[in-house]
Amino acid sequence: MDSPTWVYLLGLTGMAIYGLRILIQWYLSEKSHVVESPGIYWVLSSIGAVILYIYGWLRKDFSIIFGESVGYYIYMWNISIMGLYKKVPRIVIIVQALFPLVILGLIVKDIPTFTQTFLRNKEVPPMLLLYGVLGQFTYEIRSVYQLVYSYKRKKSILPLGHWVLAVIGSAMIISYGLIRHDWVLAIGQFSIFFSIRNLMISIQSGKRSVEKEEINEPPV
Repeated sequence: MDSPTWVYLLGLTGMAIYGLRILIQWYLSEKSHVVESPGIYWVLSSIGAVILYIYGWLRKDFSIIFGESVGYYIYMWNISIMGLYKKVPRIVIIVQALFPLVILGLIVKDIPTFTQTFLRNKEVPPMLLLYGVLGQFTYEIRSVYQLVYSYKRKKSILPLGHWVLAVIGSAMIISYGLIRHDWVLAIGQFSIFFSIRNLMISIQSGKRSVEKEEINEPPV
């Protein structure tokens, strides 16, 4: 389905913000040789999610809306646990929290039209839509994994499993975007290279931790 140029530019902006977040995160991780979870990563994630919510709606692509819904409030949780909301006006937090509910309200307002436009879109056959949703789910479920992992440790962490799911999900989204002729989705997942690198850093830092424990372990 063709869309106006400005719609693609909007989607590209959202993807660029997503790309910037992982570029910064990757740079900091390379410097410290461990996977970092900086506050700016989560702030940019939240901004990118809002833009891609709108892009998905304009493109009539349920897989995008579904994908952004999975991680949206997890981004907010990470921002909150890092204490960053203390610097933000309360109205901004309220608007941010209500945004997905506005999208939900638009869906509920006219379910038959939503079903016909988003779920029975002739440009996106049912099996392709299912594959797109599965790709988005795989990519975004990494946020749920990250939340559970971080919640147990009471701090924001980007664990190994997060990057494994990111790489698999990105590969699926790229292929979905190519089939869908959505170059924004395909190009936007260039971050797969940084996810792979984070995966490598995470494995390497884990090995160093094990080696350090073995060295410091007292003799029996």
